[in-house]
Amino acid sequence: MEEQENIIVADALGVIKTDIDKEYLAHLLCLGGTCRYRFNERDFELHAGDLSIIRKRKLIDRVQPSDDFRCKIIYATPGFIDLCTPQSNYGMKGSLALFLNPVMHLTPEQQIVCRRDFDLLEQRIRDTEHRFYRETLINTMQAAILDFFDFHARIYGNSDISTQNASIMSRFLKMLEEGTYREHREVTYYADCLCVTSKYLSEVSKKVSGYAANYWINRYTILDISRQLRNKSLTFVQISDMFGFSSPAYFSRYVQQNLGVRPSDYRE
Repeated sequence: MEEQENIIVADALGVIKTDIDKEYLAHLLCLGGTCRYRFNERDFELHAGDLSIIRKRKLIDRVQPSDDFRCKIIYATPGFIDLCTPQSNYGMKGSLALFLNPVMHLTPEQQIVCRRDFDLLEQRIRDTEHRFYRETLINTMQAAILDFFDFHARIYGNSDISTQNASIMSRFLKMLEEGTYREHREVTYYADCLCVTSKYLSEVSKKVSGYAANYWINRYTILDISRQLRNKSLTFVQISDMFGFSSPAYFSRYVQQNLGVRPSDYRE
């Protein structure tokens, strides 16, 4: 695959649709105006100087830009981001934090650095005649990611995460990303797969993300359920069966406990 397909710089929303099969991470710098959107079942609003990093664009809906909204966006495939991400365990903490809050309010100085990163990436993407095109593009993206790490650490604080804990958390989240929660929602199942105790997995999750392991299992589950509930072609019984609930009544209680409303009320 050509590198131009792995990374794209745009100056408007909608260049890459959220419903396409190919996944892209979106890094958006707001240059003016405002933009409201819902991500991970929570509402956010961007203002000039805000940087929003979205790792799962399919979790976005209700995007409402103002008439004067202006932005720059870097779209990059997960594989390209993995290739460019420095060997730092901070990436794990950052990705988890951005899952909960994808917006960073940058200082004027940070805005200058961020705009420079975006402009340089755009220049590198266009310079296809460079004899070391791929290497310069990877190097430029890596420098931008390090700046993003720095922004985040200065805003939310740095922390030391051991390589072992980062590895355990990474494998745990990979199982959730693959949809294992549809069949297994017990911490013991994931702990057994990772060859650790349930207590240890929860301690690692708490240390790395601030939340115990069962939080992430329930979070991934309810986000998926909410997406299925918006699909009105599916009945509640079908959705209940899809997630392995023992009965529609149990499914209804689970939804009400986690979303605060019954499935029928949520669908309305």
